[in-house]
Amino acid sequence: MTLDYNSLLIALAVSASCLAATLFGSWMGRRTETFLLACTFGLVMVVGGIVVYGMYVDEPSRSLGAATFAFLHSGIALAWGAGYEFRTGRFPVFRTILCAAGAVILSVPPMVFGYDGLGFIAQNTMLSVVIFATAYQYWLARAEARAPLIAITVLYSLTAASFALCAAVLIVGGRLVLDAAPSGWAEDLNIAVCIASMTGIGALSLALYQWRVAARHRLDAITDPLTGLLNRRALFDRYGGRTMNAATAVVVFDIDHFKSINDTHGHAAGDRVLRAFAAILDENCRAGDAVARLGGEEFALVLENAKAGHVEMVADRIRKSFENFEMRAEGKAVRCTVSAGVALARIVPTHFDAMLSAADKALYGAKRGGRNRVEIASHLHTVPADTVRTGS
Repeated sequence: MTLDYNSLLIALAVSASCLAATLFGSWMGRRTETFLLACTFGLVMVVGGIVVYGMYVDEPSRSLGAATFAFLHSGIALAWGAGYEFRTGRFPVFRTILCAAGAVILSVPPMVFGYDGLGFIAQNTMLSVVIFATAYQYWLARAEARAPLIAITVLYSLTAASFALCAAVLIVGGRLVLDAAPSGWAEDLNIAVCIASMTGIGALSLALYQWRVAARHRLDAITDPLTGLLNRRALFDRYGGRTMNAATAVVVFDIDHFKSINDTHGHAAGDRVLRAFAAILDENCRAGDAVARLGGEEFALVLENAKAGHVEMVADRIRKSFENFEMRAEGKAVRCTVSAGVALARIVPTHFDAMLSAADKALYGAKRGGRNRVEIASHLHTVPADTVRTGS
């Protein structure tokens, strides 16, 4: 027994409704993923369009046709906005409204003035364009999770192609006035593709949501919440027990007299100082280097493939940048300095733990030598505040 067109419409509406409820439930569990909410509202609008279109199929009227177009274009525009938000983290309110309004302006007037065939051509064309644009948003985001995002791109593209096919069939037929809902193999194929694609896109969207939740948990586990840098655990997960090659260096920094900053200006001011120093460290990192907050006011920088003399220059540049940093707390200027210890692997490969320990000892040497300076562990010579020396 074959299903009639109305039965397929009901199946599509039920499928979209179930998916909307599922996505809304997922959003309730993690409200930071607001693209799920945009998807939910988009699906609700699409369901509204399907219901109204079912009424139009039974009793064609211009008002029902116009309402169908408005619902569907609004829902698909929201789906595009959700794809954009998934990729960028920002929902494009103005562009989403412009997208929906433009599609409605192109398709509704022909329907209202009795050229329903032309209206359906415009509707199918615009739906195809916007759905292809939605597929492109997920394609651009494919680096985040290649396999599922490419699959979503393909499903959206197939859906868009099915709407384009409906428009093409109507154009070839050349009928600008139908006085009925379009029917034929293209429409049957379109609704079958929509049902299959919606199921697949829904499952993949939920999988992506779970993947993001897991990725966020992994990130939280290795990130210092105050500064956004790696934490001590992440640093040791990456380098602990490893033998560092001769071109690797470890630098340990400690903010001078940090306790007095907290005591004098409060912990909020101390947090601002820590974030400022973290930003300076991050600015002086290259791709492949690692910077972490070890705890309290102590930080570590691991430089790989560092040329002779480069590490010392980087450490002193960071020291000078922080020395020149100034912020205001309770109307008073606050300036800070930092001391640093540098351990260089040089000729003999050394375990990371040993290098970190050597850098730490050099740091204490810098503290004992007056602070606001860099000391090199290999020679244990204190470096004055205005220069860096590696020789005796």
